[in-house]
Amino acid sequence: MKKENGFTLIELVVVIVILGILAATALPKFVNLSVEAGDAAAQSVAGAITSATSINYAKRLASSGTSGTAVTATTTCDDLTPLMTGDKLSSDGKVTWLSGTATLAGCTAAGAVDSTACKVVHASGTATGYAVSVICTGA
Repeated sequence: MKKENGFTLIELVVVIVILGILAATALPKFVNLSVEAGDAAAQSVAGAITSATSINYAKRLASSGTSGTAVTATTTCDDLTPLMTGDKLSSDGKVTWLSGTATLAGCTAAGAVDSTACKVVHASGTATGYAVSVICTGA
């Protein structure tokens, strides 16, 4: 009598069920990658604008207030856009201000930090946005 080698139907079904469970577990992680990518883009833009306001503040200090741009309590988030990023937050237009008309109420003194008004969001990210810590030049 000759013995046949191979898999039984039950073994094949068990393997397919296990693969199905693994796929169902992994799929939501891959679906959320666009949200995570959008959040990462918004965070990087917020960090870049924060760094740019620090450089602007240092430039104002070094020149006794004659160069750089004034960032005071009447400055809006939209006012920071051309100053820090050349008129655009991102080339594809998906990174925007949560509220561009918000004013930096915490910018009443030189060196103050306002991290409440200006938040950057991405169209594919979370709706809460990421805060930009603006270094104020004062009045």
